[in-house]
This record gives sequence, C-alpha cells and structure tokens, in this order.
Amino acid sequence: MAAIVVSLASALVASSSRSSSSLVFAKLRSSTALRVSFAVSPFSSRRGRFMAHTLAQATLGLTLPASIEAPKVSFAAKEIDVTEWKGDILAVGVTEKDMSKDDNSRFENSILKKLDSQLGGLLAEASSEEDFTGKVGQSTVLRLPGLGSKRVGLIGLGQSASTTAAFRGLGEAVAAAAKAAQASDVAIVLASSEGLSAELKLNTATAIASGTVLGLYEDNRYKSESKKPALKSVDILGLGTGPELEKKLKYAEYVSSAVIFGRELVNSPANVLTPVVLAEEASKIASLYSDVLSATILDAEECKKLKMGSYLGVAAASANAPYFIHLCYKPPGGSAKVKLALVGKGLTFDSGGYNIKTGPGCLIELMKFDMGGSAAVLGAAKAIGQIKPPGVEVHFIVAACENMISGTGMRPGDIVTASNGKTIEVNNTDAEGRLTLADALVYACNQGVEKIVDLATLTGACIVALGPSIAGIFTPSDDLAKEVVAASEVSGEKLWRMPLEESYWESMKSGVADMVNTGGRPGGAITAALFLKQFVDEKVQWMHIDLAGPVWNEKKRAATGFGIATLVEWVLKNSS
Repeated sequence: MAAIVVSLASALVASSSRSSSSLVFAKLRSSTALRVSFAVSPFSSRRGRFMAHTLAQATLGLTLPASIEAPKVSFAAKEIDVTEWKGDILAVGVTEKDMSKDDNSRFENSILKKLDSQLGGLLAEASSEEDFTGKVGQSTVLRLPGLGSKRVGLIGLGQSASTTAAFRGLGEAVAAAAKAAQASDVAIVLASSEGLSAELKLNTATAIASGTVLGLYEDNRYKSESKKPALKSVDILGLGTGPELEKKLKYAEYVSSAVIFGRELVNSPANVLTPVVLAEEASKIASLYSDVLSATILDAEECKKLKMGSYLGVAAASANAPYFIHLCYKPPGGSAKVKLALVGKGLTFDSGGYNIKTGPGCLIELMKFDMGGSAAVLGAAKAIGQIKPPGVEVHFIVAACENMISGTGMRPGDIVTASNGKTIEVNNTDAEGRLTLADALVYACNQGVEKIVDLATLTGACIVALGPSIAGIFTPSDDLAKEVVAASEVSGEKLWRMPLEESYWESMKSGVADMVNTGGRPGGAITAALFLKQFVDEKVQWMHIDLAGPVWNEKKRAATGFGIATLVEWVLKNSS
C-alpha cells in the first residue's frame, strides 16, 4: 500500500480545486522555568500561532486566527510556612469541616488558625461576614494586612475533597481569582492535607496544576481584542517536594497542553479547520515527535483502493477533499508488548446531508464540534509523543471529511459498501459518523492491535440519556471497561457504562443490504454502538465512547478537550 504523506504544498496541489482553506498550526517552543513551566497555549511560531500555506486561497470569510503570544506559567512545589509566603494571592482550599469554629468564633483547623492569628482574627471575622462556609463553588478573596501575601483567598471544596475533579476545580477557581485580581504570583495550599498518602499528594498536585492552567486558558484567537493573563508563577505548598513530584508536574504540563490543543481544534470553525488542515495538524504532531511518531495520510484515491466505500460515501458531497489520518507511536529503544488503537470521528462539519439538520435543538451551528473525537485522539497523540511510554504501540486513526449536500452526494436509500465487504443501506444521511467510523475501525483492526477505543460525538440520544457532562461507554469486554473507567477516575472525566443490548439489532436490519445505518429513536445510542460493533474483529477488545454531551461547554460556549486526559492515562496503564 503506497501511502501519501501530506506535506505543506502537496496537500494543496492535490486538493487545490476542492479546498478553500489551508492553515497549519506552528511548532511548539518548549521552555522551563523554576521546576516546571507550562505554556498555557501549545501553539507559538516565528510568525504567530498559525502560518498560512503559501499556496492557499483565503478562507471563506477571510478569517485568520489572531497571532497571540502564549503566556507561560511556572509551577514549583515548596514546603514553607504559609504565613511567610510572599506574593499576590495565597489561596487556601477548604472543606466545610475546615471552616468549623470554636465557641470563641476561632478556627479549629491548624492552617486557618495560624493565618487568622497572624491577621489578628480578621480572617475568621471576614469569612463570617462573607457567609463563606466552604461549599463547592464558593470563593472569596480578601485583601488583609499582616501576611507576606497581598491577598488571602478561601476556595470551597465542599464536604470533603478526594477526587481529581475536586482538586482540578480548585485550580480552576484559583485561576479565576488570579485573572480577576490580575495577580502575577499565587500560592495554593490545602487547609487539610495531613491524611493524604504520598501517592494522593502527587495526584492532588497534578490535578491542581492542570486545573490552574486550563482555568487560565481562554481561546481568543478569533476575537479582535484579548486580554493577556498576568499570572506568571504558582507555588504549591504542603504537598511535598522532590523529583517524583517534579515528574508529575511535567506530566500535567504535557496533558494540559494536549487538552488545550484539542480545545483549539474543536473551537476552530469549519471554514478554517477543513479535512486537509486536520491532516496537516496530525502530520505536524508526528514531525514534532518524529523519534516516536510517524504519519500516514491517505487521500481519496488511496482510500478507494482500500475499498472504504462507507467513508467515501459520506465525503462525496463536499468541495473539501477527505483525508484519512494514521499516526503510529512506537516506543523508543524497545519492542511493544501491547498494541492499541485510538479511533476518532473526524467530521469537520456535519450539515446532515440530504437529511439536513433543521429545527430547534438540531445544533447545526455547532457542528464544527463533530470532530471532537478526532481532537481527543490527536490531543492524546501529542501528549504520548512527549511522554514516550515504554512497551506500548499506539495507532491514532481519523477518517476526516465533511458531510455536505450536492449533486455528487450520498442520498437516502443509497447502499454503500464498507472495506470489510459489509453493505449498508443509508436510511438517514445524518447518521454519517458511524459510516466513517466503520472503515476506520476495519483499518484499525488490520493494524494487528489488541484493543481499540473509538470516540465520537455520535448521538443526541446519549445526551438525552446522560446529560451534558457524562460520556457513555459501550463495550462487550468487562476487562476493557474496568481499564478505561479506572483511567477516567484518575483523569477526573465522567464516564458511564451503557448496555449493548443485542436484541435491539433487529431494528437495524435491511431488506436489501446487510444493515441500515439507523434504527429509529428508541435506544439510539445503543443501536449506534451495535452498528460499530459489526466492523470490529471479534478477537479485538473494543470500546465505543459517545462524547456528544461533554465535548462542549454550553455555559462557556467553547470546547472542553474531553477524553484526552483519560486516553493518555489508559495508554500509560497499558505501558510496561
């Protein structure tokens, strides 16, 4: 099989008649300050964050992302007296129990008691006046004289705090406070950390650091004006020091950078992020970490040779050519004991096709996020390329295209043939993601992998079932379910296992083909997963993750980068 690796010029020469936009992300410049330095955005370049292809036409609407210098935040772990720390904000994470007071209205918690004593009782008095009780979501920042820090912040953690999500939330709250106060130097301490094991302290520091970086980040590339964050350094107090913690903070840097990369991919509009641009992004990841990553990008002709009729049927209507992306990670200096594949849905825009998305709740204006699965997969590739785990080979696979409408497009009632020979009657062109994933899953199995996880913004039914914050997981393998759920508990991302009810397959049968691509509204997320199962080798452990809900934060009107942290953690758990 002769693969075509897309280059800066050749991608455009091959698709100049079909692609109206081609922008690429530029190289990451790494730097280190104190122990660990996080670049809040992973993109920077000689001429700005993006660099236009020299052969490219202007994007539709003449839109170019702004060139914004990425701010950097340095993290250090320290063991010093909180009353002696000097800087802009000393932020204290407190539970409701920590806020309890004695008969004299004085704190019983040792750290709060020490701070309050230094402040002459003003902290206890002010917290009462502010009605601060330590509930989740509560925060107050007070400017009180008497400490080395200019301000003291109290951040509520609820009744107890022991999860990654809770400590990441602490970091996000501190970032919000730092932005509001235009603080440059911040320290974070837990009021109660005595009961934490050494491992929990490491994980807690990692979660706080990640939360701070992600909370500080704002995607302002498409705004005419943006405000640069003032935060430069964060000290994490009372959770230990040493090389092991430094290593964990470095891990947090890699994953946070990958999450931001994924967010920026999903946030980019479809007139900027076309399939060829997504392919170029994948190639650049491989170029950055060429010691462990390689890229194979297949054009439509190569996909035709592989008989990917299901994928190409979806792509047929668009003026923007499809590109099939395959990155391969091989560990440095050793063979792999296990082979994994991560497969992501890569619809850079989904109009619905002839079954066009119409009416309230159709979300057509947000269908740039229909490549959220591919963003998770490529974000994970970026982090894995930096971490370089031993003993594991990973294939990152995306069938990138658009689902549009034209005279060359797929019609309702058409029959397409997937690369494993199975035929599909298309009874709904808006159930296109599963058609692209069908050929991607067959391709993944042909790489000789033992386990596959696919991620897709696949069904509205999963959002109805689980809401906007939880992804549904479907797998016939209990062992794989345990692995991925364990990884999600470390990452703090919420997953819920859904049933693969085989009896529902009856609704997916066709009178003229092997199957139809939709089975009606009842159990829509389940029948979608059952459809995908038809394209996975029985010897391969497989999981489908429907992240249609958590891929997008409606309150912030922006992408979340969901899935990346869990995928990275899962790969590491499979590493020797």
